[in-house]
Amino acid sequence: MVVSVLSGKVIAQIDEASGICFVENSKSLVVVNDEGWLYEITKKGKTIRKKYLGDYDLEGVDYDKKTKKLFLAVEGRESILVVDFKTFKIIKELKVKRTYKGIKLLKKSKGAGFEAIAVDNGDIYLSNQSKITYKKRLKENASVIVRVSLLDKKKLKIKEIYNHGYIDIAGITFHNGFLYMVSDKKNLFIKYDLTNSKTIYKRKLPKYAQEGICFDNSGHIYVADDNGRVLRYKEKNYLK
Repeated sequence: MVVSVLSGKVIAQIDEASGICFVENSKSLVVVNDEGWLYEITKKGKTIRKKYLGDYDLEGVDYDKKTKKLFLAVEGRESILVVDFKTFKIIKELKVKRTYKGIKLLKKSKGAGFEAIAVDNGDIYLSNQSKITYKKRLKENASVIVRVSLLDKKKLKIKEIYNHGYIDIAGITFHNGFLYMVSDKKNLFIKYDLTNSKTIYKRKLPKYAQEGICFDNSGHIYVADDNGRVLRYKEKNYLK
């Protein structure tokens, strides 16, 4: 059942905000946008610092507390930027192989490509933005989550794919063992069991351009809106 809830509170205005993550050590948020900018802001929305990284269509960001690095998803190039959190300096760019078991999964086309990223236990999970669903068999450019390992020394190979059954998943994050996703086109907030490939529940979001999602350590959910906002929700209204 889809449940509708009230909208969140706008805490910051960032043009074309496309990804967001929480950094527990600094108790701050990191936001990226479509124009290649990287921001650090407080949980109340005040800008701490920002940096232009270059001509990148940044569509997602996550922080790995083990390595103290940021991992940014780059649409179009279908690559990952590895950035030092302390300096905001780009360390390297990692390309992801576009095929999986002979199928061209990451196809170069308008409105398709990497749209979200999440780090979990040394693996990187990326959402391929697409309106093509994976039904009985995998299709080219399907809307799926892909997993890559940073242990690959050259081009990162897709190790596994996850068929969630939704289109246009624009934001993903891990929280308490589950994958949480937002669908831009469908305005959905989804709790997903990745291990068992099962939706736990989904809730309706107000209609806007959800592009990123994260949780903090004090009961809040944050959503990056491509229309230029960062919104904060009360976790208790969305979790059960």
